[in-house]
Amino acid sequence: MSTCQIYLISPLDVGGDFPARLARALDAAPVAAFQFRVKGIDEHAAAKLAEPLQAICAERDVAFIVNDSVSLAKRLGADGVHLGQTDGAVKDAREELGREAQIGVTCHDSRHRGLDAGEAGADYVAFGAFYPSNTKETTHTPELELLEWWQALMEIPCVAIGGITPDNCAPLVKAGADFLAVSGAVWNGDEAANVKALHEAIAAAQAEAAAEQE
Repeated sequence: MSTCQIYLISPLDVGGDFPARLARALDAAPVAAFQFRVKGIDEHAAAKLAEPLQAICAERDVAFIVNDSVSLAKRLGADGVHLGQTDGAVKDAREELGREAQIGVTCHDSRHRGLDAGEAGADYVAFGAFYPSNTKETTHTPELELLEWWQALMEIPCVAIGGITPDNCAPLVKAGADFLAVSGAVWNGDEAANVKALHEAIAAAQAEAAAEQE
């Protein structure tokens, strides 16, 4: 069983004291990736907000992923981009961003979309929302067996997303999620304590799963 890691998604408001909060969160426990997700502002303004956050991630060796926008990812020299179903093709993103870029694709609850994304050259796929979420409207609710099926069949990592907290993450870890994408569970409250709690919950679930396999 691969080690499950934290994939942290920004709140929509990343101004003000947010850079300090991000640094605290990333210093609290290991985080694999940070996704920059802002809506409704132009690329120039977004780039300005992203730059200090990207530097904080780079200092800590955390992958900096831009949500939705290939052009912003290219402008920033980001580590990768995360594409929704309407954000363009993996092939085009790959041509723009190069071989090294991490390209992820939202696949909701669809095995078919997951396989298509894998064939197109995505580096990871995201399934969800597994639980109700206040961050985004929930229209697709996959079953845990989707993660088990993916893990048995595919080499490409999968991300579980949607309403994930330290209290409910264990089934997702045991089903084979490579990453847990979290936003509200970290930013609604003390980000350092929340990241730590999530990290401990993942470790406990992995230990339990390993014990069950013996």
